[in-house]
This record gives sequence, C-alpha cells and structure tokens, in this order.
Amino acid sequence: MATRHQVRQAVISLLYAKEMGSEMDEFSGEFLESRRIRNKQKEFTSELIEGIYANLSEIDELLNSRLKEHKLDEVGAVERAILRLGVYELKFTSTDKAIVINEAVELAKEFSNETATKFINGVLDGLA
Repeated sequence: MATRHQVRQAVISLLYAKEMGSEMDEFSGEFLESRRIRNKQKEFTSELIEGIYANLSEIDELLNSRLKEHKLDEVGAVERAILRLGVYELKFTSTDKAIVINEAVELAKEFSNETATKFINGVLDGLA
C-alpha cells in the first residue's frame, strides 16, 4: 500500500503532466496502479487533485501575493506543482502545517534542486 508521501509524489507527477499538455484522464488510472496507489490512497490522490483544480485561481492568487521577485507563471512547472499542492493542503485541508511544509520540502528535494527547496520552504512558511 502506498504512503501519503507516495501519493503526494504521484500528485506532483500528474499536475506536471497536465501542465505539459497530457490528458490526465487517459493515463492517471494506469499511472496510479503502476505506483500501487489503490483504494483509500487513490481516493486521497483524487481529493488532492480535484481540490487543487477546484481552488486553482485562489491558490494562484495566494501564491502570487507571496512571491516577491517573480510571479507564479515564471516559476518552474515542477516547483509550481509542489507549491500548489502545499497551498491547497495548508488552506483547504486539516493537515498539520508542519507536515505540509515538510512534505513540500521533501518533494522539492526529490524533484528539483536545493535552491527550489529553500524557495518552496520560504513561500509556504510565509503562507502558513
């Protein structure tokens, strides 16, 4: 069974794929199955993705209000996906803020670089 961290990894991958032009509906089921994300964890994945897209304009407004030097569309696609997931969990779920920020930092370490890790930590900490 997949962990919540593995679910968040999958969410970042799916958000990135969607932003790159892929039709998530076509391959998300296969993708989640290949990651052994099933049952409750699959429901959790769907809740996160659907929640992010249902609140995307508010999430992006919050991020743009916090970004100092850049706007969200100037941030890399992977980092943008991590930030969107982090803001969604901070503002629209009951997940503990420290867990959300730690998960986002760990995702940035896995998917990006040290500069992005510090950037994501700072933005989410400021919004928390």
